[in-house]
Amino acid sequence: MSIEPVVVYTSQGPLEAEVALSKLRSEGIPAYPRYEAIGRTLGLTIDGLGLVEVLVAPEDEVRAREILEALPEDSGEDWSLPDEAEGDSEEDEEEEQG
Repeated sequence: MSIEPVVVYTSQGPLEAEVALSKLRSEGIPAYPRYEAIGRTLGLTIDGLGLVEVLVAPEDEVRAREILEALPEDSGEDWSLPDEAEGDSEEDEEEEQG
């Protein structure tokens, strides 16, 4: 008698799946990726070859889904550093002018 794992998250490519795996593992839930080897080997992410599923044990499914629902969604925005970290701050600029 084997217990089949449950898919709690699916992503197109490994990066988002790795974030989900890391979050679940940090919360104490054993989680594992499942993907087509050829997609990972060749770096393909089209036609389902880049599909990555995150699996957990059935008894962890509800908690895993709750944890993953709390993850921020990709907003499609580019992230950048605040102005102070990018270069000179306003104080530095004032010192240079003064």
